[in-house]
Amino acid sequence: MSPLIVGLAGGTGSGKSTLVHNILELLAGTSLIVIEQDNYYQANVHLSLEEREAINYDHPSSLDNDLLVEHLKMLRAGQPIEKPLYDFTTHTRRPETIPVEPADVIIVEGILVLENPQLRRMMDLKLYVDTDPDIRFIRRLQRDISERGRTMESVIAQYETTVRPMHLQFVEPSKRHADVIIPEGGLNEQAIQMIAARLQAILADGAMP
Repeated sequence: MSPLIVGLAGGTGSGKSTLVHNILELLAGTSLIVIEQDNYYQANVHLSLEEREAINYDHPSSLDNDLLVEHLKMLRAGQPIEKPLYDFTTHTRRPETIPVEPADVIIVEGILVLENPQLRRMMDLKLYVDTDPDIRFIRRLQRDISERGRTMESVIAQYETTVRPMHLQFVEPSKRHADVIIPEGGLNEQAIQMIAARLQAILADGAMP
């Protein structure tokens, strides 16, 4: 059986990471890896820091999806990859990478993973986390200040100028491609149980339906 590739999309702060964490706990002992689309932003090493800061990181063009697709093809073929690491303070990739071995289940997580047709064609199961905008904004604000060294003013400005418009243009419409839409993400215990049970059943059968 080739690896099962699960796409997990949803707006910024929707609860995707919490959902992944809970699925990992329920599938403890299963060969499973997570590939974060956030690590596949374009390196843009040829640009100055000021120029990199001005990039719209919520637009699909900011992502190196070609590399992500290539890495998924390698993992599906049983080959290890060197997953890039993205530095959100310098807006470029770090020199080091993370070696990732193939696994039975590959979760590809990111706001735009269902927007890209190449990625969608590789997915066996497509999930979308649907959470109210005010909750998502508060979570984004807290994360960017505590984890990415941002100021409240810069987070609000970015949300108004790029995050919200790009969500409405690209992220929200991508949920029509989802097989399952999950309200409230990682807080939806019933949905988490259902998804974990479905993945376990597919793995036990040894084949996709």
